[in-house]
Amino acid sequence: MIFNLKLNAVKGIKKYQLNSTLLVFCKSNTEFERKLKSLDLKISKLQKSKFRDDENGEIKIWQSISPELIIIKKVDTSKKISNDYFRDYFAGLIQFMESVNAQSLYIEAPKLSDYKIEIKDEKYFHQTMVEGIYLGNYNFNKFKADKKKVKSLIVNFISPILTKIISAIVTGSLVSKSVYFSRDLVNEPANILTPQELANRVKKEFSRTKIKVKIFDEKELVKRKMNAIISVGKGSPNKPRLIIASYKSTGKIKKKIVLVGKGVTYDTGGLSIKPTSGMIDMKADMAGSATAFGIIKAAAMAKLPIEIMVVVPAVENVIGGNAYKPGDVISTASGKTIEVKDTDAEGRIVLADALEFASKQKPDQIIDFATLTGAVVVALGELTAGIFSKNDKMAETLYNSGQQTFERVWRLPFWDEYNKLIESKIADVSNLGPRWGGAITAGKFLEHFVDEKIPWTHIDLAGPATKHDTTNYTKNYCTGFGVRLVFDYLEKV
Repeated sequence: MIFNLKLNAVKGIKKYQLNSTLLVFCKSNTEFERKLKSLDLKISKLQKSKFRDDENGEIKIWQSISPELIIIKKVDTSKKISNDYFRDYFAGLIQFMESVNAQSLYIEAPKLSDYKIEIKDEKYFHQTMVEGIYLGNYNFNKFKADKKKVKSLIVNFISPILTKIISAIVTGSLVSKSVYFSRDLVNEPANILTPQELANRVKKEFSRTKIKVKIFDEKELVKRKMNAIISVGKGSPNKPRLIIASYKSTGKIKKKIVLVGKGVTYDTGGLSIKPTSGMIDMKADMAGSATAFGIIKAAAMAKLPIEIMVVVPAVENVIGGNAYKPGDVISTASGKTIEVKDTDAEGRIVLADALEFASKQKPDQIIDFATLTGAVVVALGELTAGIFSKNDKMAETLYNSGQQTFERVWRLPFWDEYNKLIESKIADVSNLGPRWGGAITAGKFLEHFVDEKIPWTHIDLAGPATKHDTTNYTKNYCTGFGVRLVFDYLEKV
């Protein structure tokens, strides 16, 4: 973390603390003049001119009295802004605050009614700002010798609608802290976060919560005939695990949902080895599992009226004397067999046993998360996750949650004709199809191991799960993509 944060909501300020910053928003140049007058601020003609010419201008004014720094931000209300506008702005602001010696940040909270934005709820509008502050505040510097001392920063939202602001702070902070947990897991280097260590971290994190954790070791995996998980992990001295986390609300249960997350803690590609450039970021090949664990943490903290289970096959896919090979045939827990055509298509193999286990729990819905294919990044880029589902209601609700949270998803074709591309002459299914439509055929492979009576959606988050330069809160570290998305979804099911 950059700061130890404390967020408050207040109706007004009689006296500003020392070493403080004030942020105010204006909708036009006319309002800008009024702000200058009301704050008794003097600036040069050149500064005024530059600010006026920039439709989304920002000016920073230093003074010798408190608040020592005043930031005026112009947002053109005549034009539509994205649902992520304020989240991204506040993420950048909190990173800027690291460079000034402020101890307090006062924000004259903007009003939803002033802006052309798809968000309709005042509480969620302000929640995006809270999330921006927390997400921008994230860093991962535990391995640096010259770590800076973490300072405290008090953030006060000034607004007459205290109840909604307070609610936004509560929800925004718990969701963001759940994203922190996901990000910490996925940013951890693979020499430390082995399958067993992933299980240990999850058990420790949830030890004082109502989330129960079970871990299947090699003996239990053998007993349950989970040969798909065993086969992928057998080349590594760090043996595979199946991690199961469960939460059940004490009140009336609306839905039982199982989340399955790909937990490949490192992926060399196995014997179908990747080049070095393709391995560097492979500590993030367990991002799907990190997302699932973040979601259950948020759901439990918010006491959502659901029953939720997370199922994660945790493995290392590395080269060793016992490593599985192209040409192998694997018998899974379901009894179906897989022909291995490429050991670098390992994620779908371990998910086969996990999805079969998830189906046996007889949930109302299954959602799986995986950094499954490079093909989905080719199709959709780094901004968007691909979703694959035959359930229109699930897909539409997830899409709407993606639009709301700006963790956006896009539905790709999932027709049965694609099954022909992964047929095998010697097994029930091949783990690899032809070059084209690779994200779709990967999803169709998974479908073989899900009970067709259970509504199911596969989310391939290979693009947005890793760092990218699109926003202030995604540019430095793996992102924890999907936690905010599915938390919003779970609030609506």
